[in-house]
Amino acid sequence: MAASASSTEGDMGFQVAPMVDVVFVLMLFFMASAGQQISEKELSIALPAPRHPSGSPTPTVINTVLIDISAEGQVTMNGQPFGTPADKNLAGLRDWLTSTIAQFGNQDPVFIRPSPQTRHERLMDVLSAAQASNVTKLSFL
Repeated sequence: MAASASSTEGDMGFQVAPMVDVVFVLMLFFMASAGQQISEKELSIALPAPRHPSGSPTPTVINTVLIDISAEGQVTMNGQPFGTPADKNLAGLRDWLTSTIAQFGNQDPVFIRPSPQTRHERLMDVLSAAQASNVTKLSFL
């Protein structure tokens, strides 16, 4: 009796059928999810130019204000130096920006191009002068 009981409760070995089922389910899952990838495409859209009520295109003139800050802290705008590297107020730059905005409006962009070695303190001085002059379009180059 002992021999017959061990043969009915014996080791059945490695079952391949459940493993094949799992592999097929995984394969189906990955095939289904691969089909749902969204490919990005660039659209080529030509926007129309703005026009006057008369039908002719409007000439858009943008006066760019470029503020350079050297590694030593010298601030120049469009090639003209403003203040000294020790001048924290930058009153000349502030006055020029204020008068330019009063004359031409606040539609022209102001670009700040600091040197990689410029101290952050000097950059904050220039940003404070621009904020005091009510500059709204400001960007870094």
